[in-house]
Amino acid sequence: MSSRDRDRALSGVVRGPHRRGRALTAERVAYFALVEAGTGSREAARQVGVNYRTAKRWRAAAAQATAPPLVEVSSRFLSLDERIRLADRVREPGVSLRAIAAELGRPVSTISRELDRNQQPNGTYQPHAAHELAMARRARPKTSKLTADPALRAIVEDGLDTRWSPQQITRRLRRDHPDRLEWHVSCETIYQALYLQARGGLRREVAGWLRTGRIERRAHIRPDQRRPRMATPMVMISDRPAEAADRAVPGHWEGDLIMGAHNRSAIATLVERNTRYVMLLHLPEGYTPPLVRDALIAKIATLPAQLRRSLTWDQGSEMHLHGQFTAATDMPVYFCDPHAPWQRGSNENTNGLLRQYFPKGTDLSVHTAAHLDTVATELNDRPRMTLNWDTPAERMTQLLNTTHQQQCCNDR
Repeated sequence: MSSRDRDRALSGVVRGPHRRGRALTAERVAYFALVEAGTGSREAARQVGVNYRTAKRWRAAAAQATAPPLVEVSSRFLSLDERIRLADRVREPGVSLRAIAAELGRPVSTISRELDRNQQPNGTYQPHAAHELAMARRARPKTSKLTADPALRAIVEDGLDTRWSPQQITRRLRRDHPDRLEWHVSCETIYQALYLQARGGLRREVAGWLRTGRIERRAHIRPDQRRPRMATPMVMISDRPAEAADRAVPGHWEGDLIMGAHNRSAIATLVERNTRYVMLLHLPEGYTPPLVRDALIAKIATLPAQLRRSLTWDQGSEMHLHGQFTAATDMPVYFCDPHAPWQRGSNENTNGLLRQYFPKGTDLSVHTAAHLDTVATELNDRPRMTLNWDTPAERMTQLLNTTHQQQCCNDR
């Protein structure tokens, strides 16, 4: 407050009848100066010539202007606005808690607990006071019960030492000590004490007794937060053209990965459904979606247009960028149903044959692209009963010759 305002206040400003309807700026300044000097609120109001209710409004407005901003809380908890609406509704006669809960979009148990926990000692519900109580109760960080109570911590550690689960410990604490409410901890309290040592208090080594064997918490991702397996929507095998299903028209392929030791390396395999012709894709740096996409595009680019009709794959995450593959090759990708390997029967059979060359549990990254081409050539030169003992290479050659002859006739 400036010295000028203080001098005006101490000199005493009395409101006269002629000031009715005008701003009370000088009176308000004088009132706060008197209160600051030690005069009681009611007496200060009398000295400056204003009603005590007016002085109360001034104090309320000043307190609101200087109050710290409200802390944003999760929508799971009642907000101040909801508490104000609740206070207005509970004062109305004949309004049920169930009706109030429906208006606020909250469970009726939430409304009931709010009134039980945060009402005043005289039984009334004041929304601002209730909000302050709730915020104080939620203050973080809090001292863990296991940190503050050595006896409780010893009981929990003994249970973990004997390989009890946190749920078994908490249930027995409630049953064996019904009167010790401070010992009625939740399973989450124990897990936080184990995984968050700064907030816990349990010995680090007891975490090893958990049945998972983990000493660090694994994050749980809500369904709405999970990253989709594919960057673009999948087209399922049920939408694949009938010509691909009956193998009558060439150019429809099946694809998959054969995995190396510990899933650290892979080779991509392609099988043409009509001729059973095999192509192998070299993936020396891994099988991430970009690497698989680029390898597929490069291999498919070596085929004539009539052999680029479709590709059928399982729902592996390596095909996350299947939309980009389709855009680059004009070749749609169809996905099999989960746990249905028979929908890619030719590819599954081929992968079994390839295990003669690439046994399970071996490192597949050591094989060169030239070696993969040699293996593919050997497979394509094997007579196949399903081809009436022709080889896939012979069928592919016949197909390409027929296509070449048709093009020559069309050109004439």
